[in-house]
Amino acid sequence: MATQRIVLKFGSGILARPKGNALDEGQFRKLADAVAGLVKKGAQCIIVSSGAVAAGMPVLGLKERPGDLITRQACAATGQSRLMEMYSEKFGTHGLAVAQLLLTHGDLDSRSRRENAGNTLERLLERGKVVPIVNENDSVAVEELRFGDNDHLSAEVATLARADLLIILTSVVGLMVAKGKLVPVVRDLEAVAGLVREEKGKLSVGGMVTKLEAVRLALAAGIPTVIANGRKPGTIGAIAEGKAGGTRFVTERS
Repeated sequence: MATQRIVLKFGSGILARPKGNALDEGQFRKLADAVAGLVKKGAQCIIVSSGAVAAGMPVLGLKERPGDLITRQACAATGQSRLMEMYSEKFGTHGLAVAQLLLTHGDLDSRSRRENAGNTLERLLERGKVVPIVNENDSVAVEELRFGDNDHLSAEVATLARADLLIILTSVVGLMVAKGKLVPVVRDLEAVAGLVREEKGKLSVGGMVTKLEAVRLALAAGIPTVIANGRKPGTIGAIAEGKAGGTRFVTERS
């Protein structure tokens, strides 16, 4: 594969069931199948995953996503292990192990902690049969729960890992402008930023604005980024091979 290191961000809207009160096991299977396919072709894949709140809701007996921050943190605390169990089970069918990295933006702002996180990712990827799963440490940090559904974190991880490509998978098809028209390729982010429709799935925390902020951060590091629908079959493989899918944001070097 031309692209060797790929960071994939899975939003809440593509990991949870329609009501958002539990994980969608069938969707995890499909995503694991797609990522495992990339690994078998020689790619190194890192997943930045939301979904801990949805995973924890059944444990706390909640049928609707809680409105208050503390309860969402409690859901995330109980759901993180269930989230990792789901990934472990689905990737295990492909002979792949998973590794959990819980980070905060403070970790990535600290030179020493950032270096430690980067070294850990490098060593895991060297093994070849391990897929790192990164999430925000929601019990002590609340950026994801309040604002961005891990969008910004995915760009920071892509930069840290010196990724070749960032794929942000969400419940919308990509960047939409007037009359619901999809923009397939963007070479000038600033030119389209003012035209953005605030597309946002009902289960998602972050909308298109936070995703474009993540795109801007990734592009500044020279990393092409794609925003696409995570429930459309074949999307991950097509994007990794440079084919059409969602909206591709490119740098001058792309």
